[in-house]
Amino acid sequence: MHTIEFTDEELRLVLSAVRSYLDDFGHEEADVLRRLKELLRKLEAAPAA
Repeated sequence: MHTIEFTDEELRLVLSAVRSYLDDFGHEEADVLRRLKELLRKLEAAPAA
């Protein structure tokens, strides 16, 4: 497991980037979509600094 610390601004940027990346995928990349959604859930659940 890795730990990365983000400032609030960096976390907003990462969330935005992952959401944009997620929007670019179609139905044929179901495994990628699932993993990106899992990552978003983790990032969104991260406690604020």
